[in-house]
Amino acid sequence: MKNTFSQMHPIVNFVFFAFVISLSMFMLNPVCLVISLICGLLNAVYLNGKKAVRLSLLYLLPTIALISIVNPVFNHDGVTILTYFPWNNPLTLESIIYGVATAVLLSAVVLWFSCFNKVMTSDKFIYLFGRIIPSMSLILSMALRFIPKFISQFNVVRNTQKCIGRDISNGSPFQRLKHAAKIVSIMITWALENAIETADSMKSRGHGLKGRTAFSIYRFSKRDIITLVTIIIIGTSLVVMSMLKIAKFRYFPSVKGNVVSVTSIIYYILYFVLMLIPLIINVREGAKWKRLRLAI
Repeated sequence: MKNTFSQMHPIVNFVFFAFVISLSMFMLNPVCLVISLICGLLNAVYLNGKKAVRLSLLYLLPTIALISIVNPVFNHDGVTILTYFPWNNPLTLESIIYGVATAVLLSAVVLWFSCFNKVMTSDKFIYLFGRIIPSMSLILSMALRFIPKFISQFNVVRNTQKCIGRDISNGSPFQRLKHAAKIVSIMITWALENAIETADSMKSRGHGLKGRTAFSIYRFSKRDIITLVTIIIIGTSLVVMSMLKIAKFRYFPSVKGNVVSVTSIIYYILYFVLMLIPLIINVREGAKWKRLRLAI
């Protein structure tokens, strides 16, 4: 699938995710939470394919269920008491609803960060912040790509150890523990060596020196400008409307909020459009590319 949004200017990508992740984290309106979760899942599936589905089924769904169950046990706020626990603490309807909302919020943010890691590569991050905060941008770019590289290297090391009969699935329990410790030791050594090599490599290239120039393949196009202006207008409108409490919603002491009104519906539409911008661009360009190929 053609990922056109990832090929756009890094500023466009960063501004989009800054708006989307911020709004997803701070807007507790249930309609907004559902929109964020659905749009995050659609974008993640388009970008990551089966990995996004596996992430949702294996991790997000159990997380939603766990938080929804655990929150009412520890949170007893709310005026609608359903029953009492054996230890005499009340089980309230508001705590159950808030637990579900918190779980949906967390899942939506995780999905959006998975999209962020796919689109905002380390070279884009260094391009945006290399001159402003060179050391911090290098650390952040290394952190963003560390987990995927670590998992890939771990699979290589484990397969190598398996070939010589020293995997964690071989031998007695004591031998398995010994093999696991060996793999962990190898991975720690690799991680430290990789960090030192990266730092030395960047230092030899003059990273962080005053007046240092850098080659960049990123150029603002007309499409980038139109997309960036659209994102800023919609995102700023949503922020202003949020500050004016257009879609205000509360869970305690009772569930109450502006869920269905003319202004809130306008807010939901803008919210939905903003979060679907990458998918709209990718699907549109993918369809255009298919038409051009068929026309040849």
